[in-house]
Amino acid sequence: MASLPARLSAAVPRQFAPSTRRYALPPAILAVLLSVFVPPLGLLFIAVTLFVLWFFRDPERVAPDSGFVSPADGRVSVIRREDDRVRVGVFMNVTNVHVNRAPADATVESVTHRPGAHKPAFSKDSERNERVDVDCGEFEVSLIAGAFARRIHPYVEDGVSLERGQRIGHIAFGSRADVLLPERFDATDVCVKKGQRVRAGETVVARQS
Repeated sequence: MASLPARLSAAVPRQFAPSTRRYALPPAILAVLLSVFVPPLGLLFIAVTLFVLWFFRDPERVAPDSGFVSPADGRVSVIRREDDRVRVGVFMNVTNVHVNRAPADATVESVTHRPGAHKPAFSKDSERNERVDVDCGEFEVSLIAGAFARRIHPYVEDGVSLERGQRIGHIAFGSRADVLLPERFDATDVCVKKGQRVRAGETVVARQS
């Protein structure tokens, strides 16, 4: 049976990703200390703290009733056929929300971490980057680290039931999220184009008529 934190990962409203404190607390402490002794540096670390809070924002989203939705905010960077499947990838830059969401209803069969490089997430070399693959049977979501991303934080585990648009994880500081569509989908079922802006949990990237 899925753990309580995993079951509640998407159900509990929140404004920031779960690991925000880990990244925001050190500059916040430095900001307080330096504001007393070196005020200009204190202001700098206040700005850093505010940036971290903004970067790890986690707004609410309303998923549509059907279709495969984008797993990430950003721009579509990959649409390609892999054997008998179609992959749609979304590149997240520093201005995008980095919380990732389930493309469709499913049950998680496995969550696998694969070590690797940290090449820019928009490059072809990123296929060898560190990643976490969330296998949902018919489809798979891959959370891929980028040049500066060093932590992928999955929120789900084996056996968890997902709903379309549910939070499934986040990646710190630049990355890519892909969905490998079910075999029954082909290129004509993809609803987006390369370069198109999409929103996690809301923009439909593939739908069968």
